[in-house]
Amino acid sequence: MGIDVDATVSLLADLLRIPSPTGFTGRAVSFLETKLVALGVTPRRTRKGALIWTLPGRDVDAPRAIAAHVDTLGAMVRELKTNGRLKLTQVGGYDWATVEGEHCTVHMVSGAVVSGTIVNTKQSVHVFGAELRELKRDEKVMEVRLDADVSTPDDVRALGVGVGDFVSFEPRVTLLENGFIKSRHLDNKAATAILVGVTRAILEEDLTLAAPTTFFISNFEETGHGASAGLPANVAELVAVDMAAVGEGQTSSEHTVTLCVKDSSGPYDHDLGLRLRRLAADVGLDLRVDTYPTYSSDASAALRAGLECRAALIGPGVDASHAFERTHRDALEATARLLLAYLQADAT
Repeated sequence: MGIDVDATVSLLADLLRIPSPTGFTGRAVSFLETKLVALGVTPRRTRKGALIWTLPGRDVDAPRAIAAHVDTLGAMVRELKTNGRLKLTQVGGYDWATVEGEHCTVHMVSGAVVSGTIVNTKQSVHVFGAELRELKRDEKVMEVRLDADVSTPDDVRALGVGVGDFVSFEPRVTLLENGFIKSRHLDNKAATAILVGVTRAILEEDLTLAAPTTFFISNFEETGHGASAGLPANVAELVAVDMAAVGEGQTSSEHTVTLCVKDSSGPYDHDLGLRLRRLAADVGLDLRVDTYPTYSSDASAALRAGLECRAALIGPGVDASHAFERTHRDALEATARLLLAYLQADAT
């Protein structure tokens, strides 16, 4: 029982390179549809644009669901400034300092794009000196410098850029020979790639699942309502798969899978968590356990929306979450192995 890690990493790299800030996920979802159809799966889209597919299993009275999200952090154009630059409004929650200096792309409603760089209004140390070092990074001082000869709002409009255009950040995908994966937006495209890899393993190895299982790729998680709608109402158990935050005070590692037992929405189901711990031990996984006080997930959204089910949250360890992130292929494999064990095990 296993996952094709090379194929999963390759799919992840391709997916990371497709811009998909929340609200602008169509291309990424279409990419995933193509990959699933090639595996023999027939996915469908919900009215909100999420992607969903179901694999058969034994216990039809207690169906399960696995959720991840393909939407990422990003921005939208808020204002065309008098100097020909763009003021932004955030999509998702991140510190402005983590995107300062990043290359970006403005996606116009016409379908055309123009590149740029996210800078602050006092970017040059040679001009502003101590003012730059003391500058608080927030939306008031951050702007996009377009890679075009523009110096007025009319110049920008002539390009086709307008208020409400989406802005995506350059992911800078880097696959290292030692197994590390560096990129923006591993949250949560890493888990999305894992779900496709798990589906591939189930089909290729003809595995029998303990219960019918719905796989759900949400597209509004970063703004809080991803899995609040679209999941089957009769789901008995929901496992959300999302990045596990690595850092001081946490047990999570870039090489392992983590069980999050509590986040900002409160504790997850204790019994389901215990079962996942036992399954991890049975297959020899180094399962870490953490709490995340400033975190929420697709399971949080589903529970808040009234879905009556047991819920758990697991995921691969990711360093520097909501910044320039890093994980390791070990964590992808470990998360996939735990999912495969869970999906085949009866709820005992």
